[in-house]
Amino acid sequence: MKTPLITREGYNKLRAEHDHLWNEKRPEITKIVSWAASLGDRSENADYTYNKRLLRQIDRRVRYLRKCLAELKIVDYSPQQEGKVFFGAWVHVANDQGEVKRFRIVGPDEIYGEQKDYISIDSPMARALIKKEVDDEVSVNTPEGIKVWYVNAIEYVRLSAE
Repeated sequence: MKTPLITREGYNKLRAEHDHLWNEKRPEITKIVSWAASLGDRSENADYTYNKRLLRQIDRRVRYLRKCLAELKIVDYSPQQEGKVFFGAWVHVANDQGEVKRFRIVGPDEIYGEQKDYISIDSPMARALIKKEVDDEVSVNTPEGIKVWYVNAIEYVRLSAE
């Protein structure tokens, strides 16, 4: 089961997607479907078929977002987090092979899209890093075996509630 946590930015992004789909995209596609349906024979009407499918996809995504937004718990930055890795942290890690990584620990609903440097709180790396401090050694269980990483830096985004 996925963790129902989300950062404020992630929540705002999902809310904006929902509002765009429901208030702008869906009415626009509905007009096209109505127009295409008025032309008569729907079986060979590409506009009707394509936009009807698009409308179903929009409705499916809106249903998902409504359910998801209702269940998610927004986690804002708290000064008590400072100095340790918790949800929402940007973490810089390195290993003995010279690999360096920088990523943010976020909810599972935030790791898709244009953010390539986000990892889910449910991932083995994030789980191993929770409550660690700078200079701590972290053992992460990977398919290739256990890898050791060192925490170099921890940063937090400080946003106020809107």
